Amino acid sequence: MMEKTRSTGNGIRFTLEEIAGAVGDFGTIFPILLGVAIVSPDVNVSHFFFFLAAWFIIAGLYYRLPIPIEPMKAIGAVVIAGGLSSGEIVASGLIVGALFLLLGLVGGMTWLGDRIPKSVIRGVQAGLALILLRTSLGYIVDDVLFAIVSIAIIVVFFIASARTRIPDISALLVLLIGLAVGIATQGMPPFRLIPLPPLIVPSLPDFVAGIWDLALPQIPLTIANAILATSLLTYDLFPKKGVDPDRLSRTIGAMNLISTPLGGFPMCHGAGGLAAMYRFGARTGGANIVAGLFILVFAVVFAPPEVLTLIPFGVFGALLVFVAIELGKHGIKTESYLVTGVIAVLALALGLTIAFIAGMALAYALEWWKKEQGAGQKPGA
Repeated sequence: MMEKTRSTGNGIRFTLEEIAGAVGDFGTIFPILLGVAIVSPDVNVSHFFFFLAAWFIIAGLYYRLPIPIEPMKAIGAVVIAGGLSSGEIVASGLIVGALFLLLGLVGGMTWLGDRIPKSVIRGVQAGLALILLRTSLGYIVDDVLFAIVSIAIIVVFFIASARTRIPDISALLVLLIGLAVGIATQGMPPFRLIPLPPLIVPSLPDFVAGIWDLALPQIPLTIANAILATSLLTYDLFPKKGVDPDRLSRTIGAMNLISTPLGGFPMCHGAGGLAAMYRFGARTGGANIVAGLFILVFAVVFAPPEVLTLIPFGVFGALLVFVAIELGKHGIKTESYLVTGVIAVLALALGLTIAFIAGMALAYALEWWKKEQGAGQKPGA
């Protein structure tokens, strides 16, 4: 049977499978961006969606593969928990953008990745999960009914997608239901075009906070998951078209240096997003283009700031629970539960940056101790 395909060249296809795969990673995109917009009143969520859509399309055309674009999770979690300003968000984007562009240009990704223990990465993921769970509880308590309904929808789709090839569009569906209820009870918000993005110039205190609170905990996650793990997965899924890690590092650097000063949120790639898109049918850059067009619609819809007030808080709480579970699921795949556990607890109590530094020290201390023990057991030592 002949496949009904519309092609625009090598590596770009538009089929039902590509469309299904296009929404495969939406479950982690929307909760983070909308959560940031709620707690940071000086940001414009339509700009977040606009630049995310643009880079989805650019990545599809550039890589010709379903390479996802995601908001940086560590930065998103800290902002949602602490309500940081747009200047601090922009500063963190410029810092990580410059770092990863430089690393990609000099070929330093593999060297740096080898020096951050996997247990530390897992600890940061587990710490992020706990921070998001704590934040989500505040939304859930304020709106228990919608939280329960939203969580039920997410669970049903999770089970269905695990057993079948039905795409997990629960995040999209829950948001649409929340919007529909908000419009029915509060009325339709006024239509406005997306405002032109302003140039945001961070101050010196913004850079200090951007480095300490946001960039430091994000860097190890980006190296391990957004770059090294994503690159490895491209070679697994597309052996003849695998993407070099330094190439991924360069695109992460470019999109953050260009977008964040104009109101975009710090962005990266992601192995989990690639796996989700592939699982539901994405095989070419066409899925990226479709995803970009979908997200562009949301950029237009969310142009009026009143739209955020339409969505019940219980919806955000449920979606953050979903993201926390996804992160926690990866966090338990660790080589050292001690290191990962210490980082997770310290992240909740003292913040991700202190937790990361302490975790690195503990991981290297344990490695040194094991070497000393091994040397002491050698004959004649």
